[in-house]
Amino acid sequence: MMKLNRMHLKRLEISGFKSFARKVVFEFDAPVCAIVGPNGSGKSNIAEAIRFVLGEQSMKSLRGKRGEDLIWNGGGAVGRSNHADVTIVFDNTRNEFELDYDEVALKRSVSRDGENQYFINNSQVRLRDIFELLGKIHIGATGHHIISQGEADRILNANIKERRSMIEEALGLRVHQWKIEESEKKLAKTEENIKQVESLRREIAPHIRFLKKQVERVERAKEMREDLKGLYAEYLKREDEYLTHHRTRLSEERKGPERELKQLEEELESARRALASGNAEDPKSKELVLLERDISAARTTKDELSRALGRIEGMIEFEERRLQKAREQHKEVEVVAYRDVKGFTEDLEEYVTQALAQHTIEEARRIFEKVRSALSDFLARIRHTDTETLVPASELESMKKEKRDIEDKLSLAVKEAHALEKTYGALKEEIEKEKDSSREIEKTIFKMMAQKSELSAVMQRIRGEEERIAGAGTAFKEEIREGIVLIGRDIMLYENFAIAAGDALAEDRAVQEERRRRIEKMKIKLEDMGAGGAEEILKEYEEITERDVFLEREVLDLEKSAASLRELIIELSLKLDADFKEGVTKINKQFHEFFTLMFGGGAASLSVVAQKKRKRPDVDLVLDEDMPPPEEEEEEGIDINVSLPRKKIKGLAMLSGGERALTSIALIFAISQVNPPPFLVLDETDAALDEANSRKYGDMLENLSKHSQLIVVTHNRETMSRAQVIYGVTMDADAVSKLLSVRFDEAAVYAK
Repeated sequence: MMKLNRMHLKRLEISGFKSFARKVVFEFDAPVCAIVGPNGSGKSNIAEAIRFVLGEQSMKSLRGKRGEDLIWNGGGAVGRSNHADVTIVFDNTRNEFELDYDEVALKRSVSRDGENQYFINNSQVRLRDIFELLGKIHIGATGHHIISQGEADRILNANIKERRSMIEEALGLRVHQWKIEESEKKLAKTEENIKQVESLRREIAPHIRFLKKQVERVERAKEMREDLKGLYAEYLKREDEYLTHHRTRLSEERKGPERELKQLEEELESARRALASGNAEDPKSKELVLLERDISAARTTKDELSRALGRIEGMIEFEERRLQKAREQHKEVEVVAYRDVKGFTEDLEEYVTQALAQHTIEEARRIFEKVRSALSDFLARIRHTDTETLVPASELESMKKEKRDIEDKLSLAVKEAHALEKTYGALKEEIEKEKDSSREIEKTIFKMMAQKSELSAVMQRIRGEEERIAGAGTAFKEEIREGIVLIGRDIMLYENFAIAAGDALAEDRAVQEERRRRIEKMKIKLEDMGAGGAEEILKEYEEITERDVFLEREVLDLEKSAASLRELIIELSLKLDADFKEGVTKINKQFHEFFTLMFGGGAASLSVVAQKKRKRPDVDLVLDEDMPPPEEEEEEGIDINVSLPRKKIKGLAMLSGGERALTSIALIFAISQVNPPPFLVLDETDAALDEANSRKYGDMLENLSKHSQLIVVTHNRETMSRAQVIYGVTMDADAVSKLLSVRFDEAAVYAK
């Protein structure tokens, strides 16, 4: 027996499939194996079992309507099966399957509910895995490797596109086609992902722009705080030195006058007692004592009212400064009543409704002119909003009233003091005119009173300056408090600011006041900009920009992937086209040889043709006279050209049934010679051949068997003679197909 030195089909196991109710095993260990048997014995079910296990999905090709039709349905003493199983086993010692097994077993099982399961060496897989595995050995879904009776000319009846697909599969090019289809699916998915990612970027873009403005605002505020920190450092340092110097100066200036005034009060009190005891009955002395006390009390009242007036004026100045700051803060903010906004919105909506109802641009333009006018009127009303109502002023008014009351009281106190001093002056003149030594005490009192008046004036001046410095000190503390709120505790580092000794004292106070105004303006701007949530804004901006950068990188990666897929599709398409045309050239050589052998001459060839095909128009488009006709696209395929010897017959349409069978056999054999599959199944393809052609057919079988293993279902004696193994199939009374082993001399008789 001839040995097989290539990948081949080792065996076929059938159980519960159609008429094979019981399990049968076919051992295919020869180049040509024949299957014989009478009509109706079920031998053609063997070819269909091979189609089935190799993944055939067309129920028509399996001569059924649904999966249940493929399962033994019972008969006689043999009950029906619940499922049909077919296993095909390949020799893989040469590792054509690239699997680490010497045998590769493919199994397909179908149950009565129509469910199909696929296995490779007992591991369940997908149908696609089966197709991809078989594609590596040039066996695919078109079934060119299984030729049944009545289907021999299927390749002749196919259209040009179907023929191309059959030949691509036979040439082993379906792997390229699958890769192209897979790449196109990946490309479509990638392009969809690009659209989704770009859509996400478009969605977050407005929020990024908004946050960017917020971040810029935060950054500006941060820079402004740094500038404010510098201004504060110099301002507070100068103010602190100024206040410290004047507090120390006034404290020193107060000591002398206070000491002298205290001493003078003691001496004056002693003189009063002496005057009272020595001149008890003197009316002028009594009047002098009373006047001196009244004047002292009046001066005390006047001093107290003056200090109270100074304090209230300082408070008013502070409050007016606060109000001015509030005005500046709100000078760009206009508060509008809700009813005004609601009315304005309703007007705009009415105008827009009118504009949408217009039929011409001119009419719509007139409406929009009304809109512009309404906007101008609305803004004009806003400008006249009383911003003073934004800041409560009742406290200030109360203080101003209190100031007026103090001023009235002070005026009365001054008048009273002047009147007393005038009386005192007249009495002093009378006593001065008297040269009597008894008046020395009064003269001494006059002298001490004059000194007291001078010292009181000095102390009044000092107290006035102290009040002013105290007010400045209060403002200084308030400035520090506000500064801490805006720029934090770092404001206290002003003490480290370096300025030249005495510079703060020598500088005009107007310069320092200008610094204060600059600080005030900057504080107002900072408060307007707001400091709340700065960290959250920065964090959110950082997170969303990082996401946008990630999405941008993802788009770039996807675009690179899409470009690579497009290049791969082009490369695979070019290779597929080149390999296909090269394969057609090789097929043509064999096709011509087999055709001339079968017909004793003539000519046959394949040609690559392009057929124009109109694209189907979009059903959503409304066709009209101006619409261009649908575009045409070219569809490339295979045409078959034949010319019989000694006949004026050209073209497939003019061939008889027998001629078509011989032509299809010649073409199929030619295809199998170019890129041979491991096996070919020929199901009674020799039925219509006469004796002479049967010998030619047998010769071709022997030639083909050098490249592919042949499983031949036949009645033809000549074909049987070329087989090394012959199986006989019969059917018993239960309609169950059985397998017999027959000798060649019995096979011809048995097959009839």
